Amino acid sequence: MKTKNIIIWITRLVAAGILFETLFYKFTAHPDSVMLFTALGVEPWGRIALGVIELITGIAILVPRTSFKGALASIGLMIGAIITHLAVIGVSFNNDGGALFSLAIIVFIVSSVNVYLNRDQFKNIGLF
Repeated sequence: MKTKNIIIWITRLVAAGILFETLFYKFTAHPDSVMLFTALGVEPWGRIALGVIELITGIAILVPRTSFKGALASIGLMIGAIITHLAVIGVSFNNDGGALFSLAIIVFIVSSVNVYLNRDQFKNIGLF
């Protein structure tokens, strides 16, 4: 059981860390972030709204009581990011070598592992 808890905490820290790291770019209107959201046609409101949602999701992932829901939310966010990369902006955006796409894949994977290891919480999800 101790190993499972260590893995769960690693997945939480990796997912939240990546989500928080990208907030700097969104909230400071970094030129790369502005370029990306302009390409998507949702600058500036989409950038700011997504930043707020990612901030809430990252916090939820770190709080044990809400971690499962935060991991589910991050999976949803990353599915959106992955589809956006594949269908709209490309795997490599602004010559980043696919870094943003790779980060989305990593968050998707670690959040999926978190959900799988806590799958017993599905019965207690309380969304409705």
